[in-house]
Amino acid sequence: MTSLITTVRNKFLEAIRSVNPPGRWKILVVDEHSQQLLSTVLKQFDILEENVTLIESITNHRDPQPQFEAVYLLMPTTQNVDRIIRDFSNDRQQYAGAHLFFIDGLSEQLFERLTASPAEPFLKGLQDLYLNFWAIEAQAFTVKQPGSFFSLYSPPRNDSAFRPARDHLEEELRFAAKMITNVCVTLNEYPFVRYYAPTHHAPLGALKPHAATRPPPPPEASSRWRTNLARGQAAREFESAEGDYASKILAFMVQDALDEYKKANPDFPKPSDPQRPRGTLIITDRSMDTVAPFLHEFTYQAMANDLLPIEDGTKYTYKFQTATGQYEDKTATLSDSDSVWTELRHMHMREAIDKLMADFNQFMQDNAGFKGEGAASLNDMKDMLANLPQYKEQREKFSLHLNMAQECMGIFERDKLPDVATVEQNCATGLTAEGKTPKTLVEQMVPLLDSRDVHNSNKVRIISLYMQYRDGVPDEDRRRLYQHARLSLPDQDALNSLVHLGLRIARAPGDKDTKKKLKPKQSKEEEYELSRYKPLLTNVLEDQVNSRLDPTLFPYVKESPSLTPAPTSLRSSPAPQATSLRSQKPSWHRAGRPGATQHDNKQRILVFVAGGMTYSEMREAYLLSKSLNKDIIIGSTHILTPRQFIDDLRVLELGGVGSKALPNGIGPLPERKRTFQEYYDQRYFTKDPPARAPLNKLPSQPAPQKHHGFRPHKISPQPSFAGSTTSVLSSAPSTGSGYGSQDGEKEKKKKKGLFRF
Repeated sequence: MTSLITTVRNKFLEAIRSVNPPGRWKILVVDEHSQQLLSTVLKQFDILEENVTLIESITNHRDPQPQFEAVYLLMPTTQNVDRIIRDFSNDRQQYAGAHLFFIDGLSEQLFERLTASPAEPFLKGLQDLYLNFWAIEAQAFTVKQPGSFFSLYSPPRNDSAFRPARDHLEEELRFAAKMITNVCVTLNEYPFVRYYAPTHHAPLGALKPHAATRPPPPPEASSRWRTNLARGQAAREFESAEGDYASKILAFMVQDALDEYKKANPDFPKPSDPQRPRGTLIITDRSMDTVAPFLHEFTYQAMANDLLPIEDGTKYTYKFQTATGQYEDKTATLSDSDSVWTELRHMHMREAIDKLMADFNQFMQDNAGFKGEGAASLNDMKDMLANLPQYKEQREKFSLHLNMAQECMGIFERDKLPDVATVEQNCATGLTAEGKTPKTLVEQMVPLLDSRDVHNSNKVRIISLYMQYRDGVPDEDRRRLYQHARLSLPDQDALNSLVHLGLRIARAPGDKDTKKKLKPKQSKEEEYELSRYKPLLTNVLEDQVNSRLDPTLFPYVKESPSLTPAPTSLRSSPAPQATSLRSQKPSWHRAGRPGATQHDNKQRILVFVAGGMTYSEMREAYLLSKSLNKDIIIGSTHILTPRQFIDDLRVLELGGVGSKALPNGIGPLPERKRTFQEYYDQRYFTKDPPARAPLNKLPSQPAPQKHHGFRPHKISPQPSFAGSTTSVLSSAPSTGSGYGSQDGEKEKKKKKGLFRF
């Protein structure tokens, strides 16, 4: 399949290339956010190569350049629209003309403001790109909303906080829905939409049924309307609050946004050759699987992000040995452009090390004229790397991954992770490695909780998994577990906060087991003892492909596909038991690369996990894409590591106060329900520069100057295109349409047609 990163990159380039002014050269105007999106998929050099002579920030003072046309690549905020208008108002002409490209869809109100402004005669075209999302990997995206974890699950402080807390959550869900829609538009996909509707707990957080947020009860006496089949609309609305789950609300918002786009663009989705079967979007949230974020994973990417200080999943600083033998700090970027990383990241650590050493020995034989037995261990490889000064790039890659693998294995042994992970897997799967019910869990667990060699965060992970395995424990047993582990109060808060994710942590003698429809399945394939648990998302995706996904647990929002299997989907896919991680092991290192030559017409499954996704779930999206013969793309509000998950749970009841994502917590909550544009303007607000002395008046229509081969490479003083992680979405850019200043409602409507795509 084509990489999501490549798709976004091409959309940006198409937009820039579509502007071909008479003088050849053009200026690119960006804002802070659009610049960050650009920098994740394009380098500054790539942009300058597209006949861009200058890159300017719209928030900086810019000298007029009336001899050049400009490409505005901006967020569709009220503030940015006003800045565009100011560029061509009060006898000022910033550029010869303006080609407007908005990262998101521009609202009708702002469109009308633009066309009725003094800037209108200078506008050459307007296009909505729908690229506002972060493509972090070939098959993964985020909306960069880590604070949504608290909006979703933090309990409101008091009765009066329920209404504003819910309004705030709905604002964030509407924003996420817009970004999910952007992904669908970029992929030219109009999917069926399904959502997770749990049956074992009520809605969580601000969505918990409460008098302040639910509709008023029906006028009939309660003894009558509950048994009356025709109890009316008021009664149904009152009862609907019991099913207002976050995934349901988000799914309906996405469906509305897709339908609205479809109405404005009847040819969406555009036909492809060969025809791609219509895909499905599955929306769930973190409460569906609260086991996966606690488990120690031992595939390369998941393990490294769990144990090593990797920033945002991409930046890792390590000690690098130079050609002179000295060590220096070096910061590496882990991305899809690193072929070693993409080949290793979903392998089990043991296999990743074997593959790393095999590739290194092959490299030595092919390029260094090496004679001998090759590297037999990571230490051998480290010594040999120091003697390869002439192969700088490859040497740095091997050195990076050697360092990461060594650090991970060192922590694995030092922190007693084999013993810790054995208990974790027994709790998570409910079975021992031999496939039997674990009967000595407490005996295995207590020595680890008592040990001072086991880190407290690992003790929290063990206890949380044990409480989930037991479906809650008596209060006295829980107190003893905390005592054995010598947990701090914040660690105890983290475990107690699991109730806000729909879990039962306290259990009375007469309590019955919670009836959950979604349970982990026992794998029938050979597997690593410490990697037996598969995220519940694996079951969901397998059941979706094989038409076995429970429609009461995952209802469709609007329409559902025919039950008849498409000839290109189920019949060509392997049997369901061939879908485990282990069965994919021989082909992990041969993962398809972006730009594969085969026809890209597989049916898509898009998954969105509100509240954070794990690296294990991202891994499953890749592996199941191959075993199920589908294109699976996974997205979330953000990526969770076990460390971050526990940190967030510690302050969940405080609304996130003290967290990394929201140091000051969720507040202050809006006093009234804002329009989406108001929320959007606040989210992407940027400061204007201080005022400076007015410029001399410029001629309103200067003759454009021709430049033959001259191309200044001066860059306007704005933040450089460096560092930033993520990606975006887009619809296929259309060619810009020219238009001039004319009167009359008929002409205005005609121009509106040229603007809107």
